Amino acid sequence: MGCTHDCNSCSSSCSGKGTPESLMEKPHELSSVKKIIGVVSGKGGVGKSMVTSLLAATMQRRSSSTAILDADITGPSIPKAFGIKEKAESDGTALYPQKSKMGTQIMSINLLLEDEQAPVVWRGPIIAGTVKQFWTDVIWNDVDYMFVDMPPGTGDVPLTVFQSLPVDGIIVVTSPQDLVSMIVAKAVNMAKMMNIPILGIIENYSYLKCPDCGKEIAVFGESHVEEIATKHGLPLLARLPIDPALASLCDKGMIELFEGDYMEYVADILEKM
Repeated sequence: MGCTHDCNSCSSSCSGKGTPESLMEKPHELSSVKKIIGVVSGKGGVGKSMVTSLLAATMQRRSSSTAILDADITGPSIPKAFGIKEKAESDGTALYPQKSKMGTQIMSINLLLEDEQAPVVWRGPIIAGTVKQFWTDVIWNDVDYMFVDMPPGTGDVPLTVFQSLPVDGIIVVTSPQDLVSMIVAKAVNMAKMMNIPILGIIENYSYLKCPDCGKEIAVFGESHVEEIATKHGLPLLARLPIDPALASLCDKGMIELFEGDYMEYVADILEKM
């Protein structure tokens, strides 16, 4: 009567009380993945996919084998950023991810759809099940770092990833607006509830550098990311500018050619994990 299904906070003894059953899913028996890093945010449009792509490309340049599990089923953009048009292959028993030009292994719903512009009009449980299959049914070959590009918010997919995959840590992506403070708090609190380590915060769209004088212009207003990071006891990993060159490379499917050093500090932290 009045059961919350949280046995840790319950003083009663009943037949249902005991060690909670793990929801962790096993990867394919031929897969090998050492570290899994989730890239999350509380809202859309802050640049999670770009950050995910830059992280994978940076670690790949550092001679690590990288992979991206594109968990944003209804808004997949990873294949576009890497210029991948070929479909994922299957031998009837497993799926095989496509590889970028530099060798990053990628699995995304757009690699399974006949028409990449076709909308994915699925309900939450089916979307979450698909993400789970990207872990259990795909053969990930000798991956040092897998980056999971999450959809925005704290719904079915982030919950499924946190419960089903052995996530080693998450990176929270945000932008400078005041509204984001509350949104970041939601993402951070969810990770803490799920006992997922938070590696830090990356702020995107921090400023625009004038091409003539080099002055940094705060297009979206004064940044509060340092206050937010301090409030939650998290390190600020990077502040990314609005970079037209980077946007152009993403549009052309050539993000791996970007030569900026935005992610070098984050890469140092990942290598020390």
